[in-house]
Amino acid sequence: MTNQPYDSYDPYGQQPQHAQQPQHPQGQAPQAWPGQGYQQGHQGYPGYEDPHAAQQYTQQWQGQTWETQTHQQVSAPAAADTAYLPPQGYAAPAPAPAPAEVADASGDGYGPATLGGNTRVTDAQRARAEGRSPIIEPGMQPAALTALLGLLLAGAAAVGTYALLVPLVVLQAVTAAGWFRLNGMWPARQGIALGFAGALAADAALLASGRSPAAILGTLGVWVLLALVLQLRSHADPDERMYGLMATVAAAALAIVAGGYLAADADAVTVGAVAVAVAVLARALPLPTAASVVVALLAAAGGGGVAGAMTGLGTSGALLGAGAAACALIGHRVASYDYPSRFVHFTAGVALPLSAAAPAVYVLGRALV
Repeated sequence: MTNQPYDSYDPYGQQPQHAQQPQHPQGQAPQAWPGQGYQQGHQGYPGYEDPHAAQQYTQQWQGQTWETQTHQQVSAPAAADTAYLPPQGYAAPAPAPAPAEVADASGDGYGPATLGGNTRVTDAQRARAEGRSPIIEPGMQPAALTALLGLLLAGAAAVGTYALLVPLVVLQAVTAAGWFRLNGMWPARQGIALGFAGALAADAALLASGRSPAAILGTLGVWVLLALVLQLRSHADPDERMYGLMATVAAAALAIVAGGYLAADADAVTVGAVAVAVAVLARALPLPTAASVVVALLAAAGGGGVAGAMTGLGTSGALLGAGAAACALIGHRVASYDYPSRFVHFTAGVALPLSAAAPAVYVLGRALV
C-alpha cells in the first residue's frame, strides 16, 4: 500500500483537494449515491463510516404540508361570531307532536303557555296566559257522586250507627287521598295512610266513648303531634318537610273532622246529608257563579226543610240544611282551586263538600234538636 500525501486525506470522505474530478458535460457534478464517497475517498480504510454521509444525501421536503382530516374553512367574521359561544352538546331530536312555538324566558322565569305544555309553567299560569280562569269547578259527574254518597249517609244514619260507618269510612278515605292530590303530592302513600289511620282512630274513639266529640279533638291532637314527629325524622329538604307536614296535618284533620257525622244526631245527619246533595247538584248547573250559589243555598234550604219534615226536626231542617250547604260550597270551591285535574275532581271534588259540612251538621244539630 502506497502512502498518500497528508493533504490528500479527507476525513469526511471527500476526494483529495489536488485531485481533479471529472466535470459533467453540462458543467455540473454528477449526483453521488450514499457510500460512493467512501469508495472514492476511503479506499484502504475499511470499517470507517461517516456519520454525516447519510444526512448529506437524504432528501428533505420543503413545502406545504397537509393533514389527514378535512376541516371546513371558516371565515374571520364567522369565527369571531362563534368565539364566545358555549360548547354545544348533543341535542336529542324533538318529538313528532312538538309544540308550535318555543317559550321565551320572561322576567318571572316562566315562559308563555304553549299548546303542548311547558314544564316551567304551572297549569294555573298557563290558563291565565291563555285567558282562561284558573278555577275549574267539578262538573255534573262529581256532583252526582257527591249526591249519591250524601244520600247513602242519610239513609245509613236512619238505619243505625254501625250502618253509618260504611259510607263514612269511604268518605274519609277519599278525603285523605283527594287532599294530597289537590296539593300536587301524588303518590303520597304514607301521608294518605296516616290521615286515613287518624280517621279510623277517631271513629273507634267515638264508638268507645259513646260518640263524644272529645274523641275527635283528642285524636286530632295526637295525630298532629305524630305527623310532626314523622316529618322531623325525614331527610328531605326543610321546605319539602314543611310542605309535607302541612299537607299531612290538613288531610288528617279533614278526615278526622268528617267523623262528626258519627257524633251528630241521626236526624241531623239525615237532613244535612240531603241538603248537601241537593246543593251540590244545583251548584253544578250551567249558571253564573253568583246565581249558582244563591240557587244552591235555596235548594239546600228547601231540601233540608223537606227532610226535616220527614224526621223530628220540622222547619228547623231548613236552617240546618242552609248552614250545611254553606260549608259544603266552601269545600266545593276549595276542590276547584288552581286548575285541578280530573282525578282531583273525582276525589277532592266529591269528598270535600261532605267533609266540610260535618262540623255544621254536628253543631246545628245539637242546637236545633
